[in-house]
Amino acid sequence: MQANQTRTPIATRPLGRSGLSVAAVGWGMWRLTGVSADEAGRRVEAALAIGCTLFDTADIYGLGTAAGFGGAEELFGKVLRQSPGLRDRIVLATKAGIEPGVPYNSRADYLVAACEASLRRLGVPHVDLLQVHRPDLLAHPAEVASAFATLHRQGKIRAAGVSNYTATQARALLAHLDLPLASLQPEFSPLAIEPLTDGILDLALERDIAVLAWSPFARGALADAGGDERARRVIVELDAMARHHGISRAAAAYAWVMAHPSGAVPLVGSQSPERIREAGAALGVAVDPAEWYRVLVASRGAPMP
Repeated sequence: MQANQTRTPIATRPLGRSGLSVAAVGWGMWRLTGVSADEAGRRVEAALAIGCTLFDTADIYGLGTAAGFGGAEELFGKVLRQSPGLRDRIVLATKAGIEPGVPYNSRADYLVAACEASLRRLGVPHVDLLQVHRPDLLAHPAEVASAFATLHRQGKIRAAGVSNYTATQARALLAHLDLPLASLQPEFSPLAIEPLTDGILDLALERDIAVLAWSPFARGALADAGGDERARRVIVELDAMARHHGISRAAAAYAWVMAHPSGAVPLVGSQSPERIREAGAALGVAVDPAEWYRVLVASRGAPMP
């Protein structure tokens, strides 16, 4: 691709070398609590309507709410039971490795038990992708690799990935893995730009690993900058990009994330069916390199070197 060409996101992309494919936009469930299964189902239908196939949850989602630890998985499990055929239409991902009070636990026995508990809450025999939620600094990467190998051999997971790992932590795990590392899940948005320079996106490109970007709308900071001068600068450029393409600011942020050559998949975290459907406008947007760099320069607060 020539340097001056626009980048149009591909409708689907491989989930690393796992053999699975996912749509260019995914849906995250970290706030899927406190509603009925019917209401949760409406959110799922909105995500399906824009072509989402990757549905991302975690055992920790729900902690701190009335639903408690595992609450989001239990609720999504109800949606799956209410919707025959839904499971076969999606790539189901969950995460494990956060143990309240520890806080991180990636011992092999814990990860295996945590995955099995997630399967019970979801009511499924396997998940397509299991990711370690956050790195456990006291766990040898061989332990994590052992857990993945056990779960894969038992048919309880189809692919393995990691979330919030540094590039060096992911490399250490890769040295012990017998199966491909399917995904890296960093925080990546027009405000969380560290993956562009900390090696994580470069590692994804080097090793053919999928990138799943959490909080692509900067945890909502791009909705209302308040007194944050940096966020206001980025909003100005995102709004210019949104006007140019006839899309919302949020869709512009998602398109910006997707334009990176790693093929990053933004995980839309909105729980509003309307906002979820709005995200679909990012698909097919051809992001011009000049406008992409204007957003980055606004976020950096300095010209490119």
